[in-house]
Amino acid sequence: MNIKVILMAGMAVFLWGSAFAAIRASLLGGYSAGHLVLFRFLIASFVFVLYFWVSGTRLRLPNKEDIVRILLLGWIGISVYQLGVTYGEKTVSAGTAGLLIASAPIFTALIATMALKEYLSFFGWLGMGVGFIGISLITFGSAGSNLTISTGSILLIIAAIAASIFFVYQKPLFKKYKPIELTAYFTWAGTIPFFIYFPGLIQEIQAATVEANLSAIYVGIFPAAVAYAMWAIALSLGEAGKVTSMIYIEPVFAIAVAWIWLHELPNVLSIIGGIIAVSSVFIINVLGKRKAAVERRAANNRGILNRPS
Repeated sequence: MNIKVILMAGMAVFLWGSAFAAIRASLLGGYSAGHLVLFRFLIASFVFVLYFWVSGTRLRLPNKEDIVRILLLGWIGISVYQLGVTYGEKTVSAGTAGLLIASAPIFTALIATMALKEYLSFFGWLGMGVGFIGISLITFGSAGSNLTISTGSILLIIAAIAASIFFVYQKPLFKKYKPIELTAYFTWAGTIPFFIYFPGLIQEIQAATVEANLSAIYVGIFPAAVAYAMWAIALSLGEAGKVTSMIYIEPVFAIAVAWIWLHELPNVLSIIGGIIAVSSVFIINVLGKRKAAVERRAANNRGILNRPS
């Protein structure tokens, strides 16, 4: 991956990592899961409307043959994912939620292999395995002695699978649309189902704490709007499996922000797991890239040697 892809994906992952603590703070501050997800994505939807209006960027309407696909991906990648995360965090801590969502690269790699023929190299699969070990260690460290498969955990794993489907199947659309256009369409489509939670929203906003409201606004602007746009840019420029491997870093940010904000202190095992998870990204994107470059040079040299004189 080039520097632009890494920077865009890295910033998106950092913002998403911070979202887990912000969502948890809003839930603890008086929001129900349904009202919170609607409020956040009303804000995100407005951010995109404001962007196109202020910037003067022309928003092209989607082609008729793509409308159903865009709607389905919006519902899967936004609606299912966000409901899974938000309802999951009612019973799962912010740090642990980040860890469970970090399983997405495994599902993405498998789906991308089947759907996009993005076959991983030896180092790609090695990195995935190392990342899974790191995530497992963080999970055990965060859960302590009470590691159980709760409803919240199941919802978060469903969210991870939804994110993987979303990342892989949106990629072919980048041949027709700009990343910012697709992100706006997905956000607006994904927000529609949340309107079932509209009754009582105004009263809940008024009753919530200042911290809860500020947290919800933050998530609506940055993780829900800005981060998705950055991620779409990164995904449009790189392979789905490799870009999504960056999510292995997300638990590090999730735990760090939750530690500072919510006073969730990670233990030594969690820190070790975080280091291992970060190393998996290095294996995939540095060692794998070097090996691929060596193989390309060798193939080129063979082509030169075999060229008829």
